[in-house]
Amino acid sequence: MKSVYKIFVYGSLRSGFQSTAYDYISRYFSLIGNAKVKGKLYDMGQYPAAIATDENNFIVGELYEIKDEEEFDWALAQLDDYEGLNVEIGEMALYKREMVTVIINDTTEQAWIYWFAGSVEGKPIIANGDMLEYASRNK
Repeated sequence: MKSVYKIFVYGSLRSGFQSTAYDYISRYFSLIGNAKVKGKLYDMGQYPAAIATDENNFIVGELYEIKDEEEFDWALAQLDDYEGLNVEIGEMALYKREMVTVIINDTTEQAWIYWFAGSVEGKPIIANGDMLEYASRNK
């Protein structure tokens, strides 16, 4: 199986947020473009939560590709740490990294995504799936 060197981001790692985490992304990854994946996005307060779905709902984000394939494992490990995948014994990670089909420019690509692993019960859904737009409206 061919290795996948792309990531899909929908929250603070998107270019529009200009967070320190984005500085990291832009150092190791090149923006391919705006994209979307099937899923639902929830407002958890301090961060968004993406949940996979087979329904016709989409999460808006950006697709990136690693600049240097030899740095991919290291770069992804840093993102795993940022997303809280590396937890202490007895703790549960809030996110899980999985492969997803990304829709970009009427084609599909495979990329890594961080799905939320906790409960979204009682949390507001971000109806249009776009965290950047939602955040700018709810300042």
